[in-house]
Amino acid sequence: MSLFHVIGFGWNLVLTLCYWFVSLVFSMNGEVMTTKSLLGDGEQIMMKLLEVIAEVSSKIYYCYPGTRKVGNKWWRKLLIAWLLFWIIVSFSVFWYMNNQAFEKRKETLTSMCDERARMLQDQFNVSMNHVQAMSILISTFHHSRNPSAIDQCTFARYTERTAFERPLTSGVAYAVRVLHSERKEFEKQHGWSIKRMDTLEQTPVHKDNEYDRDGLEPSPVQVEYAPVIFAQDTIAHVISVDMLSGKEDRENVLRARESGKGVLTAPFKLLKTNRLGVIKTFAVYKTDLPSNATPNERIQATDGYLGGVLDIESLVEKLLQQLASKQTILVNVYDTTNISHPISMYVSNVSSDGVERVSSLNFGDPFRRHEMRCRFKQKPPWPWLAITTSTGILIIALLIGQIFHATINRIAKVERDYDEMMMLKKRAEDADVAKSQFLATVSHEIRTPMNGVLGMLHMLMDTNLDVTQQDYVSTAQASGKALVSLINEVLDQAKIESGKLELEAVCFDVRATLDEVLSLFSGKSQEKGVELAVYISDKVPNVLIGDPGRFRQIITNLVGNSIKFTEKGHIFVTVHLVEEVIESDEEIKIESLLKSTLSGLPVADKRQSWRSFVCFNQEGSTSFPSSSLDQINLMVSVEDTGVGIPLDAQSRIFTPFMQVGPSIARIHGGTGIGLSISKCLVQLMKGEIGFVSLPKIGSTFTFTAIFTNVCNNWNEKKSQQISNQSNSVSLDFHGMRALIVDPRTVRARVAQYYMKRLGVHTEVVSDLNHGLSYLRTDNGITNMILIEQEVWDTDLGKSSPFVKNLRKINASVSPKLFILANSINSSGAGVSANGFPTPFVIMKPLRASMLAASLQRAMGVGNKGNSTNGELSGLSLSKLLQGRKILIVDDNNVNLRVAAAALKKYGADVVCTDSGKKALTFLQPPHQFDACFMDIQMPEMDGFEATKRIREMESNINSCIQFGQLGPEAYGNVSSWKVPILAMTADVIQATNEECQKCGMDGYVSKPFEAEQLYQEVSRFFHIKPNQNT
Repeated sequence: MSLFHVIGFGWNLVLTLCYWFVSLVFSMNGEVMTTKSLLGDGEQIMMKLLEVIAEVSSKIYYCYPGTRKVGNKWWRKLLIAWLLFWIIVSFSVFWYMNNQAFEKRKETLTSMCDERARMLQDQFNVSMNHVQAMSILISTFHHSRNPSAIDQCTFARYTERTAFERPLTSGVAYAVRVLHSERKEFEKQHGWSIKRMDTLEQTPVHKDNEYDRDGLEPSPVQVEYAPVIFAQDTIAHVISVDMLSGKEDRENVLRARESGKGVLTAPFKLLKTNRLGVIKTFAVYKTDLPSNATPNERIQATDGYLGGVLDIESLVEKLLQQLASKQTILVNVYDTTNISHPISMYVSNVSSDGVERVSSLNFGDPFRRHEMRCRFKQKPPWPWLAITTSTGILIIALLIGQIFHATINRIAKVERDYDEMMMLKKRAEDADVAKSQFLATVSHEIRTPMNGVLGMLHMLMDTNLDVTQQDYVSTAQASGKALVSLINEVLDQAKIESGKLELEAVCFDVRATLDEVLSLFSGKSQEKGVELAVYISDKVPNVLIGDPGRFRQIITNLVGNSIKFTEKGHIFVTVHLVEEVIESDEEIKIESLLKSTLSGLPVADKRQSWRSFVCFNQEGSTSFPSSSLDQINLMVSVEDTGVGIPLDAQSRIFTPFMQVGPSIARIHGGTGIGLSISKCLVQLMKGEIGFVSLPKIGSTFTFTAIFTNVCNNWNEKKSQQISNQSNSVSLDFHGMRALIVDPRTVRARVAQYYMKRLGVHTEVVSDLNHGLSYLRTDNGITNMILIEQEVWDTDLGKSSPFVKNLRKINASVSPKLFILANSINSSGAGVSANGFPTPFVIMKPLRASMLAASLQRAMGVGNKGNSTNGELSGLSLSKLLQGRKILIVDDNNVNLRVAAAALKKYGADVVCTDSGKKALTFLQPPHQFDACFMDIQMPEMDGFEATKRIREMESNINSCIQFGQLGPEAYGNVSSWKVPILAMTADVIQATNEECQKCGMDGYVSKPFEAEQLYQEVSRFFHIKPNQNT
């Protein structure tokens, strides 16, 4: 902003403030507004203020150049919103400060009322203490001496002289206790008869000369009397009056002598003065009364009663005169013994102030309750501090509102800065994507020569090598595969960051995929002696549509981590439908699994691993209904009994390149990106992943993934082929029966799962004795008995009797015995039962193909050979490729040699070339090639461009032949040319597959060649020749 803008803005701001103050002072007709009108017409002032602010702000905003014009309505709305907000704030401040003043006024009243109540209570107690002291004097000088040292004259003179010590009492009197048997002697001794209190109350005395003792009625006959014998001159008219003849005084006297404390009467009008007062009575006891005397003992020890008369109204008035202050309060005193009907003891003038304070009074009588109620005499003053403060806040807010428009000058610059920032942000994102692309390219380039190394090592393994050489080559091959696996992980991470990782949608067998994962880790689990098993629910379909490679990669990462960190116990992979988990019967199954684990060791509760999944609500049920029959939502759990994950490391377990700790990296190795990649893959599959881990107990990882069910005609032929492959082996065992001997429920359930896949009906028993019992009672034929290694080793002494009894049960057809062993060093396989054949050993982990092959060899059914799937694929490839002429295009000489050797191994006639341009020459029709394997990334012309050129040549020639422009004789009598072209790449992802299809390729194979994948691709356009089908 230039200096001109600053000066212009300051000058306009000063003019605006001056105009605003003038508009507040002067009214619309030009008359001066008084302070009263200013305070009274607040609403009109506020409306005028809003109009002035809006109008002047608009003028200021557009009055100097260089400002980008923003919509006037928008600015007016913003200004009005600002003003309304601060008006609300100012009213809130006023309300708060007014409440604070009210609370302070209330606290002042509380303090003053409590002070007056305390002083009244203290003065009352002081007076009563002196009265109580007189009871001791009477007990000492009257009752303890004979004759008495006190008479009425002495008592009156003493009480008159000590009246200053009892400023609140109107008089003091003493009544002696007289029994009825002593009445005549007492009246004779004192020269007067005992009079009734009722008569005195009915004819109140106002002056001394009105008092006539002989006019009072004698007290009626009763058990005992309490006539007054001593009294202060101010109340001398009560002498000879029986205190027990009055209702209020009688209750007072009886309570006083039973409790031993001073008691008060209810407020009543005093004789002579006719003002409200109370009497506090103390019992006078014999001097030898113990301190812990009972009420009866106190009654028997009573000599008389000493009472003090208090004028409450005079007492309160004297107190208020002593506490005169600048801010007067009104005081009322009440007897609230009966809370519903309080008795007024002192009443001031009525006040209109709404604040009232109630302070309790304690006059020493626990039976009676008193309280003091106070109010201010004057109304509260105006809250000027709150008014001025809230008004000041509002004025400041209005001034700030005027300054707001200066920020609009910066809007244009801020927008330019924002655009520049967004451009820099885009550059940074592009740089990050370029980094990821660079990493992906470098990883691919590293993998290409590694494929050549692995291919050459594989070829070297097929040559004649001695044991040492085979060990060296195997070690090098394993190291190479580990390096390729690491490169794949880095490549996947780079693809994830660059957003290029996509999923395939092909048919695959879920159970076969899990068996492949078990095959990868079978050696390591057997070496460690760790139980490795898979269980898939029957409700999970056999064939699904999805990406089997990525699904296998997730499970491989999880199982690999479990193998790495588990030294004993088990690793258990379970697959269920999400809908199963929420059903009640499945919950019961899960609970039972938690109590009986695969190895017997405790495990972490797997239900805690999915508690944070979005697909589960708080009640544990899914928050969404089943979308359709096509959608299959799988839940996969990998449970282990390893070392577990420390609590402080669990929050970063899915962070790329982060490991639990440096010691873990040194001991177990790894890059720390396997779980990060797994989480990204799960998210691509529209699922979630979670875990639960307990140190020294184990961990359980659970993830969900959504696949498509094969329930329509989509790729029906391929899905039918997969189903036929999975069911072909089970036909050999259809109808057979087996007995499983295993005490562990979960482990037996896994064995049942695999036997059921082979079509074998199974029964489970816990030990050998139960097995014999079952065989004796069973009417059917049991073809095989599968005994867990743990049972066979534990019951080794029962093995021979078991085999003997087995022969006795069915000597003609004895079932085959199989030992399910978990470790390579298992000893049960070598046990011979007294000449009987040694049981067959089946090594775990169980897989369908391995289990079928073992049973076929033992039972003598089906294919008795020992060929593996790879060898079967190799035989089929030899039949497909025998005599085929194939062109291999690759710029890397090593890859050319590896690919050529692999195809020649299956009988193909191979021709090699190192560029796409040369491939155009080789494949220019007419030619003799049956297929072409082409690398994708090559200099000058890559595989995609070369394939496009080849398809264009073939299309042009086919068109010319079709329209008769060329004769088919010149092109080998072929009317339609299209050579099958397969891409060779180390970057086999969905995007690459789509690009291959777009440019006209027929498929792709990964480098180095794998027999099974090569067979799947080649079999689509090659068929076995009739003379080769033997």
